Amino acid sequence: MPLNSIRVLDLTRLLPGPYCTMLLADFGAEVIKVEDPKIGDYARAYDPKVDEDSALFHSLNRNKKSVCLDLKSEEGKAAFLGMVEKADVVVESFRPGVMERLGLDYEHLKSINPGLVYCAITGYGQTGPYANVPGHDINYISFAGLLNLMGEKDGKPVVPAAQIADIGGGAYPAAVGILLALFERESSGKGQYIDISMMDGVISWLQTALPNYLSQNSAPKRGEQVLAGGLACYEVYETKDARWLSVGALESKFWKAFCHGIGRSDFIALHQAALHEQHRLKYEIQTIIYQKTLEEWLEIFSGLEACVSPVLTFEEMMEDPQVMAREMIQTVPHETAGEMEQIGIPIKLSETPGKILRQAPKLGEHTKIMMEEMRTSGTKG
Repeated sequence: MPLNSIRVLDLTRLLPGPYCTMLLADFGAEVIKVEDPKIGDYARAYDPKVDEDSALFHSLNRNKKSVCLDLKSEEGKAAFLGMVEKADVVVESFRPGVMERLGLDYEHLKSINPGLVYCAITGYGQTGPYANVPGHDINYISFAGLLNLMGEKDGKPVVPAAQIADIGGGAYPAAVGILLALFERESSGKGQYIDISMMDGVISWLQTALPNYLSQNSAPKRGEQVLAGGLACYEVYETKDARWLSVGALESKFWKAFCHGIGRSDFIALHQAALHEQHRLKYEIQTIIYQKTLEEWLEIFSGLEACVSPVLTFEEMMEDPQVMAREMIQTVPHETAGEMEQIGIPIKLSETPGKILRQAPKLGEHTKIMMEEMRTSGTKG
């Protein structure tokens, strides 16, 4: 596996950091969760549980090991510093200044291991007036201007069902930053500090809205953006059986096929009509879509390339042939629960694919083994 030689010390909890290190662990990195001896990762306590830990914890922490250290104690610090000597990467998600107060900041760690790649994931980054301000996903997407654009015209902003800042703004940029730093280390032999701000990451996502504002100084409005409710060809419509049909007919050829599918070829010319006309068009299309069930519409569009899809439930998604073909839901063994289903690996490598090899560790499961290795081996395990 591509990261077999990489050892990662993971001090993070909950979602952003563990998702980042899960990506690394799925491709062979030895990820060692360094957890508080009393409570460990807070995500362990969430419901529902599988065995003694939460389903969320099992999903995010597969393929990892767990070592319990009290980083506020001299003994715990000494053990952690010993682990740093043999590590390639440290990932943490404390507020700025916490690691420095513990005496475990990057400047200290790199004096022990100059090749160390150190990644800090925080809400607002290490600098700026918000650096020490607490927050969660909803706060980061608010400051980034994204939440203001989400929802229907004249309605309130709609909170997304997935954590955009945590994963898209934090976890993925952190993983990319770590890999970039490891790649650079191949030539320089030196590690470096990676400062990941989840708010920064969300702002970088605004590629279809923000550049237009920067160039034209015209602020986008909620529900009026091309890809966020402004166009009839890119919308969700309710069916007769109270289900939903998504339409993504942005290109003229797809829009033409869609219009033929609903029996309104006269709509073809209105593809890029003015905004007020788009609202009227959406109303008329909704009236038409409401006349048939979801299954009936899917049958009509099955032979047409119109970018029309059903809005699936989780149950339906898991049975979808594309999801099954891509192995995005996998059944993996668990020593006490028997078998459990987990989210698959989204990055597909042809020669060295990622794998789910081990279940999530129990709290402190590998403490004794790792401490013994430090005493006797001096090599990466």
